[in-house]
Amino acid sequence: MISKKAKYAFKALKVLAQEYESKKPLLISYIAEKENIPKKFLEAILLDLRNQGILQSQKGKGGGYLLRLPPEEISFSKVLRIIDGPLAPTLCVSLYFYGKCDDCADETTCTLRNVMEQWRDANLAVLDKKTLQDLI
Repeated sequence: MISKKAKYAFKALKVLAQEYESKKPLLISYIAEKENIPKKFLEAILLDLRNQGILQSQKGKGGGYLLRLPPEEISFSKVLRIIDGPLAPTLCVSLYFYGKCDDCADETTCTLRNVMEQWRDANLAVLDKKTLQDLI
């Protein structure tokens, strides 16, 4: 299951994607109210997304957040990795967060690893193709 933080991230990104063509930044308070997201929690989420290059922010009057990239260039997998971390069910099959399993003597003979790779690939087949454009 995705985290509540990821769910809120997608809801906020949907609002920002809907307004992408206007090129106008949206206030955190507007997004929070529109999607019923706690404002403080949303601030942290949007900051993470900005720091990872998904969003840009503008300060001052007329400031706020807007998408840095077009909605069709922001995949679900990218957002989920930023917010929730690895998408793979085990670290030994993770594409971006690889780690050796503590309880596995040899990855090449591990019978579970093949199934975990298939699980990862099946999820990525959907998550890599779905973008913010699909939310709008």
